[in-house]
Amino acid sequence: MKSFMLKAIRSAQTGMRRGDGGPFGASIVKGKKIIAVAHNTVLKNQDPTCHSEINAIRIASRQLRSFSLKGCVIYSTTEPCPMCFAAIHWSRIGRIFYGTGIKDVRKRGFNELSISAGTLKKMGKSPVQVHPGYMKKECLDLLEEWDFIPKKKVY
Repeated sequence: MKSFMLKAIRSAQTGMRRGDGGPFGASIVKGKKIIAVAHNTVLKNQDPTCHSEINAIRIASRQLRSFSLKGCVIYSTTEPCPMCFAAIHWSRIGRIFYGTGIKDVRKRGFNELSISAGTLKKMGKSPVQVHPGYMKKECLDLLEEWDFIPKKKVY
């Protein structure tokens, strides 16, 4: 399982170093096989919906030729925002493992809504299993690397 999150972290590092977007990455796994890895491309695409989870869901759906990602697990470096949590729910992904929380990225100036994945799950009666704090130290290291990127754009 650690290798799945490490793929997401490496993708996030690649994207933020290129200036594609913030320090966010995601991977989607079915069984023991990674079917999608993506990073945030909000700045590169000038599209506020290009979060790493959304990008990974788009890739996985194309790969499986289905809107349903039932039986899949997503690993995300940071807690999903409401848009991403809804997409995870609608795509029928069963579980999410994430590292850092909303508070961790808000400290860095990102325009996050303070609605946790747990609250969204409860309010929406979603069956998605939420596993917070997975490999949190490594994901915090990613945010700390972001802190030292010169001329970065926070959105």
